[in-house]
Amino acid sequence: MSGNSLGKLFQVTTWGESHGKGVGVVIDGCPPGIEMNESVIQEMLDRRRPGGSRTSTSRKESDIARILSGVFENQTTGTPILIMVENRDANSGAYQSIADIYRPGHGDFTYQAKYGIRDWRGGGRSSARETVARVAAAAVANSVLKKENIAVFSHTKSLGAVRAVTFDQQAIGKNMFLCADLQAAKKMEEDVARVKQEGDSLGGIVEIIAKNVPPGLGEPVFDKLDADLAKALMSIGAVKGVEVGAGFRAATLRGSQNNDPISPEGFLTNNAGGILAGISNGDEIVVRVAVKPIPSIRIEQETVDTNNKPTRITINGRHDISAIPRINVVCEAMVSLVLVDHLMRQWALKRKKRNKKK
Repeated sequence: MSGNSLGKLFQVTTWGESHGKGVGVVIDGCPPGIEMNESVIQEMLDRRRPGGSRTSTSRKESDIARILSGVFENQTTGTPILIMVENRDANSGAYQSIADIYRPGHGDFTYQAKYGIRDWRGGGRSSARETVARVAAAAVANSVLKKENIAVFSHTKSLGAVRAVTFDQQAIGKNMFLCADLQAAKKMEEDVARVKQEGDSLGGIVEIIAKNVPPGLGEPVFDKLDADLAKALMSIGAVKGVEVGAGFRAATLRGSQNNDPISPEGFLTNNAGGILAGISNGDEIVVRVAVKPIPSIRIEQETVDTNNKPTRITINGRHDISAIPRINVVCEAMVSLVLVDHLMRQWALKRKKRNKKK
């Protein structure tokens, strides 16, 4: 098992490294007849591209998507779709001086322990650059979900110590942090300027919401919808925690408070986050992720080299101050990929039931 693939019926396999020739994805199982072209993928990739906010790296990648197979006359053919994005602005020389030093907070030590070799140029396979492929795949997935009127979006709940208090979905696109609270967004901007000056970094919380998800998605007991969502989101390098619905707050509630009352019109509250017993209940799916601070910082840190000798390191170069807001679209991507896979599994189950009745 290589760990590079996700999904059972809508399966994606990503490939590539941060400073290699490019990154990409193979999508196997996409239904035929879905409208698709490179502009659809490009629109989503542009939301992840470096340089879009003050938290972002100065690395300037155009991230131009190329569809190499699986699409004919702007429609998917049902055969494997291969999407590639070239790396054009990689500066491997910036890592030469620290090639033999393990960077705190990165996967340098663990990749060396597992494989006995590692690509020290920007983290190689463990770099956030790999998420380009996930976003490209999600653009295809979203085209399938759109036919079912399913929509996925995200917003920044907190950045560092600043937390959104109000929620206005229209405000998300009006600030660089994709926050639904414009007052909080202003404070985030102030914090980012100060932290950048100090040479440090910030973490935060991103909330992902999926609307119009039909009831019945999920495969108990080990492929529960929330379990698969948690796994997919935790596979993002900067994510260190996931909660669904009330999440950890549920531990402080009584059953009378946490249970969602049901009326003929539907659920009256949504502490379950749209999922009960691992199966979608037709309500909005609400998931939050805890995003760690970017580990590449200018502040000096203790570490060891590849010979286990103690040393100190200061990381300069082009790095994000926070994974937010660029990680937001990656989180959406993982939710979309899980939802489309479970949607197709539900379609397969319904076909099987119909065939039994014949």
